[in-house]
Amino acid sequence: MTNTTSPIVTDLIPEPLRPVMEAICGVSVDVARIIARGPLGEALGAQVGAANADGDDQKALDVIADEMFAAALMKTSTRFWASEERDEVIELNPEGKYVVAMDPLDGSSNIDVNVSIGSIFSIYDAKETGEASVLRPASEQIGGGYVIYGPQTGLVVTFGDGTQHYILDPDSKRFELAEERMSIPTQSSEFAINASNYRHWTKPVRAFIDDCIAGSEGPRGRNFNMRWVASLVAETHRIITRGGVFLYPSDGRDGYQHGRLRMLYECAPIAFVVEQAGGRATDGCDPIMGKGAEHLHQRTPFVFGSAEKVARVATYHDLPEDEVSALFGRRGLFRD
Repeated sequence: MTNTTSPIVTDLIPEPLRPVMEAICGVSVDVARIIARGPLGEALGAQVGAANADGDDQKALDVIADEMFAAALMKTSTRFWASEERDEVIELNPEGKYVVAMDPLDGSSNIDVNVSIGSIFSIYDAKETGEASVLRPASEQIGGGYVIYGPQTGLVVTFGDGTQHYILDPDSKRFELAEERMSIPTQSSEFAINASNYRHWTKPVRAFIDDCIAGSEGPRGRNFNMRWVASLVAETHRIITRGGVFLYPSDGRDGYQHGRLRMLYECAPIAFVVEQAGGRATDGCDPIMGKGAEHLHQRTPFVFGSAEKVARVATYHDLPEDEVSALFGRRGLFRD
């Protein structure tokens, strides 16, 4: 039953995972408060003079959030903690049964401009070692989701039986159920991609975007709108709410040949949430849920959203590159 002092009001969490989720939610309430204070509090967007384990500049709140989540989870049945901010998996509770992999603060470059940011997490059953516990197929997640710190602070989570949506009540400071089963709309006229990288993309990605931009006069026969927030949780929340497709492909630049988003900390949990809401998630061709990270900070191309849109992107990749633009442009095989 729901504990009256719990930071989340629900009976939908599997009972063994309740302490882990209560710890995540409790810290998220505190992080939301810190973010809401903005410049009235600490200089949260200031660089701390170091890069994280993945080579990205750390912001002050990256480090704060990492330490807060680790400290709270140490008091639960979480044996191992894998964080984007750390070089290796650490052991929190030798008697624990679970491992939590997390991006404690995703989108921290947006802190100072008041754009929605978030925390992304995965839960697995623990194995004998920390790395064995997380370097495994995404399909072995037993829980996954994200907290979005925006105009509303929301929690979107799945335990493998649908995707649940909670809202933080600012009065009670508790997450309350808003939607028991989220469902990504099957039709949408929106796509999300950083168009400034157009010249670096592969032909299939450029062809897909070209056909969207061509609008009603092009092979798709309809007009589309482009969105780009540069915050993964914000992009995810929009798409899971009103459909569309998100693309962060690999490209020709140094360091981008395998994409930029992290398989373990970002793509696996987002793919879990999206697919449980009826969408799809791939690396452009193959399902993310069938893949696993081979090292802690491995990157991957990432495409997710409404199932039909994601499948369409994969179809562009299936054609020989020299046929993509001509074939789709001339014949309009996928006219909606």
